Amino acid sequence: MPVSASYRPDPLFSKLGPEFADPVAPARFPQHILRRRNQDWATRVGLGELTEAEWEAQFARFEPLPGNMREPLAMRYHGHQFRNYNPEIGDGRGFLFAQVRDDGGRLLDLATKGSGQTPYSRFGDGRLTLKGGVREVLAAEMLEALGVYTSKAFSLFETGEQLTRGDEPSPTRSSVLVRLSHSHIRFGTFQRLAFFERPDLMHQLIEHAVAAYYPHHLNLNAEARAAALFGEVVEANARLAASWMAAGFVHGVLNTDNLNITGESFDYGPWRFVPTSQPGFTAAYFDERGLYAFGRQPEAVSWALAQLGGAMLLACSQNALETELARFGPAYQRGLRQSMFERLNVVPGDLAADLEFLQALLDWMTESQIGWDQFFHDWHGGEASAARAAESPEAVRYNEAGFAPIRAGLESRGASHASEALSRPYFQRPLPVSLVIDEVEAIWAPIAEADDWSLFDAKLRHIHELQEAVA
Repeated sequence: MPVSASYRPDPLFSKLGPEFADPVAPARFPQHILRRRNQDWATRVGLGELTEAEWEAQFARFEPLPGNMREPLAMRYHGHQFRNYNPEIGDGRGFLFAQVRDDGGRLLDLATKGSGQTPYSRFGDGRLTLKGGVREVLAAEMLEALGVYTSKAFSLFETGEQLTRGDEPSPTRSSVLVRLSHSHIRFGTFQRLAFFERPDLMHQLIEHAVAAYYPHHLNLNAEARAAALFGEVVEANARLAASWMAAGFVHGVLNTDNLNITGESFDYGPWRFVPTSQPGFTAAYFDERGLYAFGRQPEAVSWALAQLGGAMLLACSQNALETELARFGPAYQRGLRQSMFERLNVVPGDLAADLEFLQALLDWMTESQIGWDQFFHDWHGGEASAARAAESPEAVRYNEAGFAPIRAGLESRGASHASEALSRPYFQRPLPVSLVIDEVEAIWAPIAEADDWSLFDAKLRHIHELQEAVA
């Protein structure tokens, strides 16, 4: 198989042994119709030279990659689901298939969604609807463009089966997704070991996680290493929560099995982007209490981190873990300033003053109900975009008295390079690229009705234009 010279297999997770995962066989599908090949990321992990037939063999039939895992592994974990502990979960419709190094040396997983039943499928069929696969691709692409640290939708095949689902018209088409992610080790992976009271395995997992993802802590003793790992996870997930808020993104299901140790966003089920600033906006129809609403996401991540810390008491003192958990608030504040200011392309200054400005901005956006994406589009570069904002569909709001202090804050934080960014064609358009639910449904409708992928392809092109413009 002609992998490139940059292909670097490194199947570290399989070395943890049988206590952490179960070998499984991939499902056999009647069809393999390629719907998405992420060539950019394939190149970055040394798989860009695969032929169409080889891509199908690797990512639809799941033949082993050279020098990589000999068989797929369904990972074992538990988790709090809407704050109810569930010891009956694990990889129920996916598996870890391979691990590789990218061109920056990071360890990345190739893992699946919709690849068939596993010991943790319970009553599920282990499959993924095609609509679910399309939504995963769109979410990952949009989040990457908006600067969120996200998994990548690496491959999507339509598989030719008819699936029955209770929350969408059935029968519906099926797919199998391959996701490229910086670790699938979840908070719930640690929780499972605490549940079974296995300090030996907890220490083994911590050693593995530090060596694979935070090797600069390897010189510490066992307890200090555990505390340091937890602190890294706290900081990484605080930054993640902040980046979701700047993106206007609602993950929808922030269970402890959907958060990982590298602070990378992944597993896109009932996600949404907010049309306007609505703290109570929910993505999942089954989130009846609004537990994972837009404005509650930082709280949800902090709570989940506390559960991870509770599990790690098997390997570390409570005082040390509480000290590390206390880093969440400051890390979130710094992350929110960074993410919001990067999206606005303005320059930070004094942290306290910047946070006061951001609170005023968010309050104004909630009160005015201005379009979330439209505002960031109109004021990219701060005051340098004043003329553009005056031509915006939302221009009348910028003349209201309530906006005056926001404009003053933007003026005082202008970026010297803003004019260069604004010269790009993307910023000549009056409307931003967005991905609210109505747009997602409009993309799916012609696929479902006529196998017409033109809107899907066009949206991906537009998202890439956004990414290039704000890079």
